[in-house]
Parts: sequence; structure tokens; C-alpha cells
Amino acid sequence: MASTIQIRVDDDLKKKSDRLFKDLGTDTTSAIRIFLTQAVANNGFPFEIRKKPLNLYTAMTEDEMLEGLSQAREHSEKGMQKEATAVISEMRTKYGL
Repeated sequence: MASTIQIRVDDDLKKKSDRLFKDLGTDTTSAIRIFLTQAVANNGFPFEIRKKPLNLYTAMTEDEMLEGLSQAREHSEKGMQKEATAVISEMRTKYGL
């Protein structure tokens, strides 16, 4: 047996979402079904919800930047570097990407 869910949304939002999902090769109803399936699979929202955006980047002083560059040069001279593919792989593992 299938249940029906009815929701009211702004006309503009409906038009934009219909257009978006059509461009993605699906429809709004299927997108909502995908959302619900992923919410159940993730035991919560299938994306992160925050009160305000996080600033992942903090400003560095000129001295901090110069110190960082100096350390990077020292590490490089000592052979303490990694291939970009290895770094990307580690980041994907660490952050679940």
C-alpha cells in the first residue's frame, strides 16, 4: 500500500524545483522520495543543518603566513611532502567524501 503526502509550497519554489529536478533527469515527486529514503538511511537529515554558516577560513597575520611558508620550505627540503593524490585520498577518508 502507498501513502500520500501533501504539502503546500510557494508557487515560485515549486516552479524552480520542478525545473531543477527536470534538468537533473527526475521530477519533484521522485526527488522528495529520494530525500525521504536518504533520511531513513542516514537516520536523520541527509545533509548538515546549521544555524549559521561556519567560517572555515581564518585570517592569518603576515607573520603567521611567513612562518608557515618557512616551515613548508623546511619540510620540503627534508623530503617531508606527499603526492597530491595521497593527500586527497586521506581527506576523502577522513571527511567521508
